[in-house]
Amino acid sequence: MRIVIVDDDQLVRMALRLIVDGEPDLTVVGEAADGDAAIAVVAEQRPDVVLMDVRMPGRDGLSATTEILGRPEPPRILVLTTFDSDEMVLGALRVGALGFVLKDTPPPRLLAAVRAVAAGEPALSPAATTRLIAAATGPRSSDASRAARETARERLSALTDRERETARAIADGLSNTEIARQLYISVATVKAHISSIFTKLALENRVQIAMLVRDASD
Repeated sequence: MRIVIVDDDQLVRMALRLIVDGEPDLTVVGEAADGDAAIAVVAEQRPDVVLMDVRMPGRDGLSATTEILGRPEPPRILVLTTFDSDEMVLGALRVGALGFVLKDTPPPRLLAAVRAVAAGEPALSPAATTRLIAAATGPRSSDASRAARETARERLSALTDRERETARAIADGLSNTEIARQLYISVATVKAHISSIFTKLALENRVQIAMLVRDASD
């Protein structure tokens, strides 16, 4: 798997390169110190996964993630940060980043996150997911909250009853197996519902589904 590392701290990039290049199935094909350089390196190297810092001078990681994911055949994005409730992390996840890890994550867990994201699976610890969703749906002005709720409910109305039940279960943090057990359906049917949700709502991952459901219930 081809990896690009994006971080404004050279020491962080060096440490991440040592961790990644030490694995037989992973190789670092490029580095960048800001968002503009990240976009250029990704276009040139066409990696499978980008380890993306969010807070950088110049163009930040959120802006770079948005542009990269808007291009044809984009890589998977794994967000790196020192903050566990950073608004830019929330923004990156909303636009389609598949994972979120803290920079002090132990190497085995970081590598597991890289491999999960490369396979198209979300990579967030349960604690991080809980904090992120709570931050995303925290106190807002009444007008902003009302507008977000109405928009979310309108989008969810495009789903069937079963798909909405599946979406709510995802927002509760349930796995596919747990959803199947709760709704008395097969895991294959759960996967079909999730695929349909992604298509109908133009979403990329379970975190985006969870955030939309929480917005609708505020």
